[in-house]
Amino acid sequence: MTLYFITGNQNKFNEVKLIMPEIEMLALDLPEIQEMNTRKIIQSKLLEVAKVRKDAELFCEDTSLGINCLNGFPGPLIKWFFQTLGNKGIYELVSKYKDNSAYVRDVIGYRDKKGKMYFFEGEIMGRIVKPRGESNFGFDTIFQPEGYDRTFAEMTTKEKNKISHRIIALNKLKDFLEEEK
Repeated sequence: MTLYFITGNQNKFNEVKLIMPEIEMLALDLPEIQEMNTRKIIQSKLLEVAKVRKDAELFCEDTSLGINCLNGFPGPLIKWFFQTLGNKGIYELVSKYKDNSAYVRDVIGYRDKKGKMYFFEGEIMGRIVKPRGESNFGFDTIFQPEGYDRTFAEMTTKEKNKISHRIIALNKLKDFLEEEK
């Protein structure tokens, strides 16, 4: 059976396909609830897709950027925060505080062909820095992972895929799917 990754973001699909070559893209225009609980966002998306693809095996994900000096905000609302302030604005806001630490969390929701949902999380700690590098991914130019001197945007895709929040969550999904076989 085909495993579908629900995303309209071609860059995200390409990154995930490097890790899971067997997946197919399912680009659906889904409503996204605005909620600080990422699992609720994912569950809502999976329930919406179930209306169209009842017996499909599929997954989707949502990425959050939690900034510690802002009590974890914007979290899963990062898309809107980024669209409003941009990376430079986010950096300038955070640079007013002593604590520039942050975390990136990826939550993957998987729905099996019977409709049961499972969740897998990956998280990486780091800090918000002045924008550096080029990237097609929102905040990659301002997020520097802990233990590294480069932002995600300054890393190659291969380097980023070795340590990212997404690879941690995807590996958990892959392990689960292997156990289910």
